[in-house]
Amino acid sequence: MEEPYFIGGAVLAVVASLFALFVLQKGENAEARKSERAHADAQDRDPPVGLGETYEIGVVEFTTHHSGEEIAVGKVEGFVLFVENVPQSVQVGDVITATVTSFNEGRTSADATFEAAK
Repeated sequence: MEEPYFIGGAVLAVVASLFALFVLQKGENAEARKSERAHADAQDRDPPVGLGETYEIGVVEFTTHHSGEEIAVGKVEGFVLFVENVPQSVQVGDVITATVTSFNEGRTSADATFEAAK
């Protein structure tokens, strides 16, 4: 008599797992679409920064550059700056100044060099 309850419980567990997987995937797809829209919007506007100009930005994260160096990431009006030569004492949330040195292909982000921490 316990066998139907066991099978019912197993079926319920499988259905719950599939539902959870569906919800997680849907959230990831929404984030991917949001990122794609932001990238497309960035391609449709002129960068809000200029070569050789210095900007004060907040560090939002650190990432590893293709050279293997850890670089800071900040934004000016939503435009991403990848800042090189940032001292190890700088943390996420710190405000720094950086000078724009080049744009990436498509001009949707730029590289910059660290100048000072605030």
